Amino acid sequence: MKLDPDLITETYAAIKPATMRTPTVHAARLSLHLGIDLYLKLENLQHTNAFKARGALAKLLTLSEAERAAGVIACSAGNHAQGVAYHASRLGIPATIVMPEGTPFNKVKRTKDFGAEVVLHGVGFDESVQFTFDLAAEKGLIFVHPFDDPVVAAGQGSVALEMLEQAPDLDCIVVPIGGGGLIAGMAVAAKSVKPGVEIIGAQAERFDAVKAQFDDAPTNFGGATLAEGIAVREPSAVNMAVISEYVDRVETASEAEIERAVFDLLSYEKIVAEGAPGAGLAVIEKHAADFQGKKVGLVICGGNIDSRLLSTLILRGLVRDGRITRLTFEIDDTPGQLSEISRIIGEAGANVVEVIHQRMMQSVSLKQAELEIVIEARDKEHVADTVGQLRDAGFKVRADSELE
Repeated sequence: MKLDPDLITETYAAIKPATMRTPTVHAARLSLHLGIDLYLKLENLQHTNAFKARGALAKLLTLSEAERAAGVIACSAGNHAQGVAYHASRLGIPATIVMPEGTPFNKVKRTKDFGAEVVLHGVGFDESVQFTFDLAAEKGLIFVHPFDDPVVAAGQGSVALEMLEQAPDLDCIVVPIGGGGLIAGMAVAAKSVKPGVEIIGAQAERFDAVKAQFDDAPTNFGGATLAEGIAVREPSAVNMAVISEYVDRVETASEAEIERAVFDLLSYEKIVAEGAPGAGLAVIEKHAADFQGKKVGLVICGGNIDSRLLSTLILRGLVRDGRITRLTFEIDDTPGQLSEISRIIGEAGANVVEVIHQRMMQSVSLKQAELEIVIEARDKEHVADTVGQLRDAGFKVRADSELE
């Protein structure tokens, strides 16, 4: 079976009744910030909060009655697992999902909540995949691949059909790349509707297999990444052939750039996104000059980011922007010092978040104390103004933001 426009059109017709037609919205604030015209396809609002539900449903709908009765199996620690679990349960198909032993509890729970049997096995994804194949053969289960299947890729390609119906004037579409199913399907679909549209892939620098093959360059693989949903060792050969033919170029983003982009989506557009779409926005931000004068589409392919990770990311973003910073003082250990410092900070319009008062540390003299105060401010300029007022009052103080 070949991934072509007819297959994508037929697949979309099949999955459409049970698939959310997610909106494509104008990112007004990010457009103003970047000086471009940016549109976001909000697949984070899809069933299971990711585009993967489309391809999973597409595959399940092709199964015979006997195959449905036997059940399906998939290996995933994230969005594919939940997509298969959700639609299998809805269709009455028994589903087994194999997850690596270190999979976060919230992802395991959500997959179970969607009705699948979860088996934890293997210390890494490669071990889990092999175990999945063995279990599928032992129990006669149908394996649902996350990306190396033309029907799955055709289901993902329906994203492009909707985007170009909702925003037909798009000049280019930026698509995150992991195994290549999403961009392969979208590239074929988009260019069948609008041949001149530019398709640009986005990857994390630490997992750049597609860009490496695209550019005939050495591959980076390994290390922790915020964009774990696209942390794939290599794309399927079939998807890579499609990418080579239909995709115009592939760019990468660093971990710092991806983190900043996820924060920007939340800060500017109030959109919760995981690291994969963060890589897409990071590429746009990194190459903003290339997108001047163009209508740019970006697939927000998923929003399944761990809440604890997101809270840390937000705090780091606030620190980076100077909206939260730490002030360190050396003060005389006499009554009234803290009160006076608090008064000056308050009158400057900043807010005290946390106070740590140290007398026992030997970094200051016996009759002094070290004081750390975390404050909220409007921006770095506001921090500088607050620090200036404290120094004018005679306090010896430094701000962490001054050390950057």
